[in-house]
Parts: sequence; C-alpha cells; structure tokens
Amino acid sequence: MTAAVAPGFLSLSTVLIWSIPLKGCMSEDVNSSTSEPDPYSDYTGIDYSNYPTVCGRGANRDFRKWFMPTFFSIICLMGVVGNLLVILTVFHFKRLKTMTDVYLLNLSFADLLFALSLPFWAANSMTEWVLGQLVCKSMHTVYKVSFYSSMLFLCLISIDRYFAIAKAISSHRHRTEAAFYSKVSSTVVWVMALIFSIPEMAYANVSNNTCSLSNHNNTQLKVGIQVSQIALAFILPLLVMGFCYASIIKTLCQARNFERNKAIKVILAVVTVFLISQVPYNIVLFLSTAVTASGGTEDCDYDVTLMLATDATQGLAFFRCCLNPFVYAFIGVKFRNDLLKLLKEFGCMSQEKFYRYTYARRKSSGANDTETTTTFSP
Repeated sequence: MTAAVAPGFLSLSTVLIWSIPLKGCMSEDVNSSTSEPDPYSDYTGIDYSNYPTVCGRGANRDFRKWFMPTFFSIICLMGVVGNLLVILTVFHFKRLKTMTDVYLLNLSFADLLFALSLPFWAANSMTEWVLGQLVCKSMHTVYKVSFYSSMLFLCLISIDRYFAIAKAISSHRHRTEAAFYSKVSSTVVWVMALIFSIPEMAYANVSNNTCSLSNHNNTQLKVGIQVSQIALAFILPLLVMGFCYASIIKTLCQARNFERNKAIKVILAVVTVFLISQVPYNIVLFLSTAVTASGGTEDCDYDVTLMLATDATQGLAFFRCCLNPFVYAFIGVKFRNDLLKLLKEFGCMSQEKFYRYTYARRKSSGANDTETTTTFSP
C-alpha cells in the first residue's frame, strides 16, 4: 500500500509544482492583455531639451482680437470723412488749377480706397473668411494699389513744390502745361502702383479659411514682396521728400517773406508725420524680412515680440491716411476757407462761426493770406 501511494503522491506533487509557474505565466498573460504597457518606460533616461517645440502664439491672437477692430475702425472712419471732405471741396470749388491740387485729389482717392479696405483686414484677422476668392483678391489688390499710389503721390507733391519754390523761374515758363503734366504723371502713378501690386493679385487666395498669399511658404516670394515694399514705399519717398523739402527750406531761408516761417513749419510737420508713421513699421518689417530670409528663428519670445511689434507699428503706419488731408490740404489757408464755405452751404456751420474762422482770423493776423494756396504749403 505504501508502494502504491508513493507513485500517486509523487505524480500529484509533480503536477502541483509545474502548475505554480504555469499559473504565474497565465496571470502575466492576462495582465498584459488587459493593461497597456508604458511606451516611455524604456526612454526615461533620454534628454528632450534638444527636441523642437511648438511656439505658442496665443498672445498674438488675443492682441489682434481687440487691436485690429478697434484701431482699424478709427482709422477707417477718420480716413473716409477727411478724404471725402477734400474730394468734395475740390470738385465743388473746381480747385484743379495747379499740379499740387491734382495730386492732392488723387492722394485723397488713394487714401479713401485704403481706408475702405481696412474693415476687411480686421475681419480677416478675427474670424474665418467667408467672402470668397474674388473678394479676397480684390481686397489685396485695392490695398496694395492704394498704398503704393499714396506714397508715390507724396513724392510728386514734394517734387512739384520743389520746382514751384526752389526753381520758381524755370517752372513759371511751363505753367501752361502744368495741367497736362499733372494728369499724365497721375496716370503713370496709378499704372505703376497696379504693376507693383501684381504679386498680390496673383498669389492672394483663400487658404485654411483665411485670405492670404497662397504661396506664403515660398520664402523667396515673401522676401521679394517685403523688400519691394520697403524700397518703393519707404526708401524712395524718403529720399525724394528729403531732397525736395531740404532744398525748399534752404530757398525759404534766403527769402524775405511773411509766409516763410509758416511754410517751414508746414514742411516740418509733413516730414515729421511721415517719419513717425513710417519709420517704426519699416524697421520692424526689415527685421521680419531678415528673419524670413534666414529661414526663421528658434527664439520663440523674439518671434512673438516681432509679430506684436508688426501689428502695432502697422496700425501706426496706416494712421497716415487719416492725417494726409489735414497736413496737405486743410493746413492751406484758402483750402481751409473753401472747406468752411462748403460746410456753411451744407448747413453744418452758421454764418457767425464762418465769419469767426475766416474774416476775423484774417483780420487779426494782419496779413492778406486769403490767396495762400499751396505755393508755400507742401
């Protein structure tokens, strides 16, 4: 009996011994099937500091949400009102007598178109673009054409003032052809502005529910557009205006005229407005172009700061279209008087106020400045 039990006991012990590791293996298989392994368990010793990270631009989006609609609405309202007043005054009193009058009219049309395009830019930065591709291309085209033409007309105004003051004798000989020259040169400016805007017309498209340049990832194209804008819309006007107004001031300092000091102050105001509105934006645009040309930057803080600076300085540069009517048109005495007459005829001003702002001021100044047009005013 002992011999019979022994083999049975041995066989039962063998089964129990082998069942223990088998149970452990089965439990491991069950656990492995019910719980996912940690994919990073074997990589705990790797340094991730050298891996690229996504630069968050939430600050830029939050800034644009309130800055663009607020600031662009102010610019649009002031630009439309100011430039419409210039256009109405010119046509109502038929003030297209000099080259500067023609250039001022074209400048007002360019700034008016520019101001009317700003609400579309504000909407494009805040929400998805739903107006279609045709409106997208039209917005880019109107913006660039009006922008370039406005800068070029500022150049023509300074050139006309240069010949009218610094070269008064030679310009007087061609006074009869002035109207023809002004119309031809104005047409050339609009055509040139249209040519400069061809890249915007060609590559503007709706992409990812945003109206932008469809080939915005093309570095050469983007750099070329920005460099052209800096050269044609800033450096060229700056050089032309700097030379012309410096020569005008030199000529006025040598003349003995009661309007000399007033004319110099007007020129300084024109140059100051141009520098304050355009220099900051073009400096930031140059830095942005340099970053794009070098393939981008890995400094997230610098990238975010550069985008914020671009939005802020661009708004300041756009503010120029509001100031042009006051600096170039309303500052002239006769133009200002014509504007007051227009407001009086439309019932926006009483006879008493009109007299106070025209005849009373002229009498207190002690000078006959009613015929002061743009001869000494830029």
